[in-house]
This record gives sequence, structure tokens and C-alpha cells, in this order.
Amino acid sequence: MYKLLLFILFMVVWTLLQAVQTDGEMAMQTLFHGKHAVNRAAHAAAQQLDQDELAAGRLVIDEQAAAVAARDYLYYNLQLGTDGEPLPGSYLREQPRIVALEVINSDRHFPYTYRNPQYDYEVTLQRPGVVLIAYVPYTRAFRVIDPIEWHIKGTAELVAG
Repeated sequence: MYKLLLFILFMVVWTLLQAVQTDGEMAMQTLFHGKHAVNRAAHAAAQQLDQDELAAGRLVIDEQAAAVAARDYLYYNLQLGTDGEPLPGSYLREQPRIVALEVINSDRHFPYTYRNPQYDYEVTLQRPGVVLIAYVPYTRAFRVIDPIEWHIKGTAELVAG
């Protein structure tokens, strides 16, 4: 009889460990997917040049267009609806949000070091670019591990052609 109880206890422990492993791997996949999405959004934002300034020979990123492009690319790559809520099939269950979007234009002296102590981020840009920080929460699948939240950071610069 004690062997049967030991076997049942072993199965419970094994199932719990399997749930922890699965939840951890799903969280890492979500982090990788979120990092790629933030990088793509930052690159899309950095490509939004002000056409009037470009005609005058200056590389200036249009801040409003950059913000729209960053949001749109982030939503598309994270499979979010127009309201920011996750669509069916998305890696996420909760709404992420952009917490910092900084456009660094040619009015600064380069190399320029961007610092954001609130999110513990520092990056040096060699030319105009965009810094994007997004808050991405991960909803646990099995409630075995603690809730996970990330502030995913991405930076993109204009590339001289």
C-alpha cells in the first residue's frame, strides 16, 4: 500500500515539475518574441524621415510618424488588435504598452549617449535614431511560477546609404 502512495506522490511532484518547466519555456519564448517585436518597431520608427528636412539635406526623424510606426509594428508583431488587446493566437494574454519612445535627431551631438535610469538603460548612438522601451507582461499558464513582467528595450539608428 505504501508503494502505491509513494507512486502517487511521485506523480504529483513530477507533474508539478513539468508545469514549472513548461511555464518557464513559454515565458522565454514570449520574451524572445517580444524582443524581436520591439526591435522591429524601433527600426520602423527610425525610418520615418521628415520629407521636408530631407529635401533640405538634413536627416531628421519625424517624431509623430515614428510614434505611429512604432505602435503599429509592435501591435502587428505581437498579434495585437487596434486597441492593443491580444488577438486569438497571440503569445500574450495581457496588453503590453510602450513606456518610453525617444527620438534622437541630428540636433544632438554624436556620439550621443541616451540614459534612462528609470528602466536602467543606456545606449550610445552614432547617428540619429530611436529608443523604444515596452512593458510586456507574461501571464503564467499554470500559476506555478511568479508573475513575470519585462521592460524590453530596443534601439535603431539611421543607416548612412
